[in-house]
Amino acid sequence: MNGILPAVLLVFAAALPAHAEDARPLRIGWVQAMANAPALIAEEKGYFRDEGLSVELKGFGDGPVIQQAVAGGEIDVAYIGAPPVYQWAARGLDAKIIAKVNYGQAAVIAKADGPVHALSDLKGKRLAGVNKGSGMDVLLRGYVLKEAAGLSPDADLALSQMPAGNMNAALDTGVVDAAFLWEPFISQSVLRGAGRVVFDVNGALPGYPWYVVAAPAKTLKERPDDLVKLLRANSKAVAFLREHPEEADRIIARSFKLESVTAANGSVVSPEAIVAEARKRLGWSAEIGPSDRAFIQRLIDYSVDLGFLDKRLNVNDIIDDSFAAKAAAQR
Repeated sequence: MNGILPAVLLVFAAALPAHAEDARPLRIGWVQAMANAPALIAEEKGYFRDEGLSVELKGFGDGPVIQQAVAGGEIDVAYIGAPPVYQWAARGLDAKIIAKVNYGQAAVIAKADGPVHALSDLKGKRLAGVNKGSGMDVLLRGYVLKEAAGLSPDADLALSQMPAGNMNAALDTGVVDAAFLWEPFISQSVLRGAGRVVFDVNGALPGYPWYVVAAPAKTLKERPDDLVKLLRANSKAVAFLREHPEEADRIIARSFKLESVTAANGSVVSPEAIVAEARKRLGWSAEIGPSDRAFIQRLIDYSVDLGFLDKRLNVNDIIDDSFAAKAAAQR
């Protein structure tokens, strides 16, 4: 009897499909940013459950921390910026972008009563940015400063690095003249009357992608059906954000624990109004189109030109839209 049972199990295992789905929850890591809201909307509205998908949703502060979690096998799939994915590829971590999450979110803002009114005014000024070599830093140096403003990031202005959460205070107190920020920090400054938008990246490059869904090779190989379910839930969340903005704004405001701000005229601006203001500079979309591929290739090329990547990668080598095609076919 002891020899029969293992033999039966072996026969049963051989009969399973090559990519039999793992019974464990799909571990989803996501950068906790407003632009990444489809991850929390899918959880809040039960879209993962509706697809028959058990998930563990884990929030992270930024892309590099998620990269460590992916490399260490702590998560199976990530809602993350596109730049970390090609940076992974350059370092030998095989992962693919399988869907888009959002577009827009970043802008240069300056003091409302200050001297910076246009990108050209940044020459000789102090600009706050984020960690050198990060995706947002590549966007700032490669596109905003060099291409759009015609400025050298290293010679024409004083570019400093600080956490995004500190930038509005640095702007208010005059530590810097301008800041390269994202939502909701931009809207909080604008609605307080303290800052004004000098350059909206989405206004210059409408629909440019930022957050994407990416999975390492192990997940792509072992859990393809779960990834298709995930992308169906992601598409439902994107549709909800578009079709039910007021309810979605309430969920976002509550989830991110946004607080009211006081405008220059003394009126109180609600957390939901902050999210509504942010929608002027960001939105959500799940489909990867030709313009998305072209923009990510531009980021790759900027990274090489700035010395952050040793070799030029082809964007088509890091995108696999076959899972999204299957998800769309099953809707």
